[in-house]
Amino acid sequence: MRFFLRLVALFAVAIGLAVLARYNPGNVVMFFPPYRIDLSLNFFVISLAILFIILYVLIRAIRVTQKLPGRVIGYRRHKRETTANNALRDALKSLFEGRFGQAEKAATRAAELQDNLGVAALIGARAAHRMGQPERRDIWLASIEDDEPLKTARLITTLDLLVDEHKSQEALHTVNELNARGTRHIHALRLALKANQQAKNWPEVLRLVRTLNKHDALHPALSTRLRELAYDGLLSDEAHDAESITRLWGTVPNEDRTKPFIAMRGAQAFNKSGLHAEARALVEKSLATEWDQRLLAVYRDAAAAEASPELLSQIEHCEHWAVRAPNDPELALTLGTFCFKQKLWGKAQRHLEQALSDAVAPATVREAHLKLGQLHEAIDQQALAAEHYRQCALATTL
Repeated sequence: MRFFLRLVALFAVAIGLAVLARYNPGNVVMFFPPYRIDLSLNFFVISLAILFIILYVLIRAIRVTQKLPGRVIGYRRHKRETTANNALRDALKSLFEGRFGQAEKAATRAAELQDNLGVAALIGARAAHRMGQPERRDIWLASIEDDEPLKTARLITTLDLLVDEHKSQEALHTVNELNARGTRHIHALRLALKANQQAKNWPEVLRLVRTLNKHDALHPALSTRLRELAYDGLLSDEAHDAESITRLWGTVPNEDRTKPFIAMRGAQAFNKSGLHAEARALVEKSLATEWDQRLLAVYRDAAAAEASPELLSQIEHCEHWAVRAPNDPELALTLGTFCFKQKLWGKAQRHLEQALSDAVAPATVREAHLKLGQLHEAIDQQALAAEHYRQCALATTL
């Protein structure tokens, strides 16, 4: 419809101009001595319009010709950018799809454009790493080593790949570089945690776990397990003596001291250093907070001397715990062991036989037989003692 309206308007203008030209008697006279040229006004106007159009087309053509090299260059640049950007998108898509070979090839094409070099190098490095090509990975990362805007991205990528490769010392060096730049975001802290865990740098692991917990960046189960691993590593150090283990335990937060696993490892370390009283107090405090039968074996190892008030106190604690866990074989074994040491033969036999009847774990069965054998031997029941020793030996070979 619009086309027909324009056509009608064009016809109307043409008719108007024809009528106007018909009733226009004007002339134009041009003098070029000794010549004189007479033209009708209509012809002059038409000629002037045609001349204007010719000049306009000519000038336009000259200007287009002058701009043509620039347009060609711009077209080629645009084509290069389009090709490189498409390659960059293909590289990302292939990386996420797990097609690492194609991802690296696409990253190579994308890197032909300088603006894409940084991101393409990061993609290429990750792809090469996933294909087990550390040399190519390092070449990709080295290509953007001097790119300051991408330095943090390069360091985070390097740290992630080194942690995945379990190169803990190189990863820690990268962590130091990130710390020097003030990089403290959650992902960087998580990677630093993994690097320090691999390097068995347990004090730093504990610090990072506490930091991440403040931001709710660790699952509670993972946080607990990491703390257990860290304290296990710290407390298992063979170089500890009584003074150093006491000093180390003083740095453990109160909320961690009562955790069963940590309390168990601490009590084991105290027992190893001859600090049995500290081990007993630690276990008793932990069991008062949360029941865990793993602590009872350590508590037996921390048994006080025969006929001492401390040993009687241990027996009282076990009898109190027996109300909470009446059928616990470890508790029965512990109570029987203490009664045997206190020479309470009847109570010792009753509790040891209860432990033997309720026990499932081979270690508990073996220790119960051993203690019963020692008990019967002490009260001169050699036949029963020999039978329990035999059962202990059988349990050991199973």
